[in-house]
Amino acid sequence: MAEVLKKAKKTSAKSKYDKKTYLKWFEVMQRVRWFEEKTLYAYSLQKIRGFCHVYIGQEAIAGALTSAITPDDKLVTAYRQHGVALARGLDSNSCMAELYGKATGCVKGKGGSMHFFSKEHNYFGGNGIVGAQIPIGTGMALAEKYRKTKNLCVTMFGDGAARQGALYEAFNMAMTWKLPVLYIVENNGYAMGTSIERTSNVHEIHKVGRAFDMPSSSVDGMDVIKVHEAMKEAADHIRSGKGPYFLEINTYRYKGHSVSDPGKYRTKEELNEYKALDPIKTLEEKILSEKIATAKEIQKIRDMLTKEIDDAMKFAEESEYPLSSELYDDNYIQKDYPFLS
Repeated sequence: MAEVLKKAKKTSAKSKYDKKTYLKWFEVMQRVRWFEEKTLYAYSLQKIRGFCHVYIGQEAIAGALTSAITPDDKLVTAYRQHGVALARGLDSNSCMAELYGKATGCVKGKGGSMHFFSKEHNYFGGNGIVGAQIPIGTGMALAEKYRKTKNLCVTMFGDGAARQGALYEAFNMAMTWKLPVLYIVENNGYAMGTSIERTSNVHEIHKVGRAFDMPSSSVDGMDVIKVHEAMKEAADHIRSGKGPYFLEINTYRYKGHSVSDPGKYRTKEELNEYKALDPIKTLEEKILSEKIATAKEIQKIRDMLTKEIDDAMKFAEESEYPLSSELYDDNYIQKDYPFLS
C-alpha cells in the first residue's frame, strides 16, 4: 500500500482552498501529533495508566474532519480516539486531564483513554469494545432521520472491526432504511498485530459495501486534501437523501497498537516508507512551496501549540482526582441493588 500512496502523493492537486483552511488543517494535525507525543511521555512516567492507543500517523483524518462535516453532525469512533476528539473541538486541557484520570477531564476522570465523550461537540466516543460503535452510529443515524434533520452520523472503526458481524447487520439495516450514516474504516493495515492480508480474503475493505449496494470508495489517508474531498463527497451524497456511504481511508500508525506493543510484526523498512509520507510534513511542504503561508506563520502556530500542550500537562498534573463519593454519579444504576443501600 505504501507504494500506491507514494504515487498518489506525486499527483496531489494544486491548491484550491483558502489559506485559512490550510492553516486550520496544519494546526489540528500538529496539535494531535504533539498531544499524542506528550501522552506517550506522560505514560512513561506512569502519570497515565491503563490502555492507551495513540493516533500518530493518522492525523490527516483528524484534519479533514474539521472541514468535511459540520459541527451538528454526530460522530462516534473506536478507542484510538484522542486525535478525533481534539478535531471535534474538545480542548487539550480536558482531554489530557481525562488521560490522567482527573475530575477536570472531559468525562470527569471516569472514562480514561478509550472513552472520551462530549455532548456539546456531538462526540459520542471513544468505545472500548471492538466494533461496538458500528450499530451505535447506525442507531444515531436512525434518530437523525426520524427527526428529519440534515445531519449525518460519522461512524468510524478500524480494519479489525470490519470483520465484526455487527457491521454486516448494521450495513443491511442502513441501506434498507436509507439512513444518513457515513461509515469510515481507518485502515492502518493491522488489527492489533495481524495484517489484513492474514485475516481477510478482501484486502480492499470498501468492497464489502458492494454486497449491500452501498456506495463505497477508498482514499489516500496520508493526504489531508484527498481525505477532505472524499469525506465531503460522501457527506454530500448522504445529505441528498440517498442513504449511507462507506469510505475506506488507507492510513498508517507509526506506533504500536497500544503503548505495550513493540510492533515487531512489521519491518523498519515498511515503517520508514510510511514515515516518508508523513501527512503533516506533506501538508507543510505544500503550504510553503505554493506560498500559501510563510515559514514564520507556520512557526507561530507551532509556538502556540507548544504552549498549549505544555499547559495541558500542567493543568492535568494540578487537577484533583474525582471524589469517591461521586463513583455512581453519571451512571445508569439499579437503585434497589442491596450493595447500594
